[in-house]
Amino acid sequence: MSKLVQGYEVVIGFETHAQLSTKSKIFSRASVAFGAEPNTQACAVDMALPGTLPVMNIGAVERAIEFGLAINAHIAERSIFARKNYFYPDLPKGYQISQFEIPVVQGGEVSFFLEEGQETVRKTVRLERAHLEEDAGKSLHEDFIGQSGIDLNRAGTPLLEIVTQPDMRSSDEAVAYAKELHKIVTWIGICDGNMQEGSFRCDANVSVRKPGGELGTRREIKNLNSFKFMQQAIDYEVRWQIDQIEDGHAIQQATVLFDPDTGETRAMRTKEDAADYRYFPDPDLPPLVIGRDWVERVRSEMAELPRVMAERFVKDYALPEYDATQLTQSKAVAAYFEAAAKACGQPKLASNWIMGEVSRRLNASEMAIEQAPVSPAQLAALIGRISDNTISNNAARQVFDHLWQPKLAELVIGDTLEEVTAGVLALNALKQIDAIIEAKGLKQMNDTGELEKIIDDVLAANPKNVEEFKAGNTKALNGLVGPIMKASKGKANPGQVNALLMKKLG
Repeated sequence: MSKLVQGYEVVIGFETHAQLSTKSKIFSRASVAFGAEPNTQACAVDMALPGTLPVMNIGAVERAIEFGLAINAHIAERSIFARKNYFYPDLPKGYQISQFEIPVVQGGEVSFFLEEGQETVRKTVRLERAHLEEDAGKSLHEDFIGQSGIDLNRAGTPLLEIVTQPDMRSSDEAVAYAKELHKIVTWIGICDGNMQEGSFRCDANVSVRKPGGELGTRREIKNLNSFKFMQQAIDYEVRWQIDQIEDGHAIQQATVLFDPDTGETRAMRTKEDAADYRYFPDPDLPPLVIGRDWVERVRSEMAELPRVMAERFVKDYALPEYDATQLTQSKAVAAYFEAAAKACGQPKLASNWIMGEVSRRLNASEMAIEQAPVSPAQLAALIGRISDNTISNNAARQVFDHLWQPKLAELVIGDTLEEVTAGVLALNALKQIDAIIEAKGLKQMNDTGELEKIIDDVLAANPKNVEEFKAGNTKALNGLVGPIMKASKGKANPGQVNALLMKKLG
């Protein structure tokens, strides 16, 4: 969706709840494991029985610190827990323990690349805050007739709520931001990112306005649990709001849900403001104090961040920024690239193959790169044979096709290899690549004398093309290159063919 839709500017902000990867809840020792029988993982604290008091989970705090460091945010030395008052049947206390005036993570930003027409543009979304809070329980309606069940297993699960500024201007930007945020929290290991299980839940605040006008009234689309539905929901909501305004209706602030079956959003309730929640400091929890030494210790124990790794790829491997960002979408992809690049000494070619052939095949087979049949060593050996002109790019794709098959030893090259054990080739990567090239007859023709004879024969058989080329019709050269490549059975080096042709044609 473009920035302007029917003459309106789209304005989007996000609130994301990332379930933290602790083993126990934020204020109790109850387990947070997913899938247990209802109400088997809720202790007295989670059920708000009289006399119980919350005790802070230090693991949740450290994960909040890690996130703050990952997005270049300020980690508050002193933050406050508050009571957010509202009534839901699955909220035992009648309030949620959260943070309001002083959150633990303040500011920060998330950057990503986005395709806009023919250009690849870098976008940055500013974050307002990220604060710690507890999750509510879950109301169950489907399994009961005329009544609802309450499952408190989820009550007290630690969450980090991540809130952006209203910086996004299209559903494409919103989805790209959500994907980048998902990458960050899973990379640093503070959240498993499982959207189907509710570990990473996104709420989109959507409004429209005339360009340069004041911000419009927003409607919040709750609990978007897939990137596909996220884009569909935002696009529908934008069109709905514009239609309402064009028909003379005012937009009412509301919380809405997206129905994937109809592709529509529908209002669930009017949207509360901060005053409606009657926030006040929780008297049962002291201020959360985080010393600089604690922050630095967490920093020293963190793995290399994706943005830092991307910067290193640009510096050490001379990659474009776009390539470096794409290759750091996951630790596994980054490790695959580094292994291949170091082995072949051609980092840009390795990047091209991974973002091209490897990614295309992984996507088609819904396979993770850890499951790829072609190892980094094999890819490196293949790239090496392209670089030394042993094979052409087209022949390399044929070799790659062959390598991607699950039972390589049973294919046509089997008879040419000396060591095969249980269907797995027992040769090193380079010997394996060379064996495939030899067996399939893909070696590029580098004999200048043989190639010159083919070119001479083609020139003699196509005098019209020769005359047209000499008369200034450069396209006539294509009518010569094709027959030459055909006569060489595709083994001629295209660069060498062009060079010799130009020499002979003067």
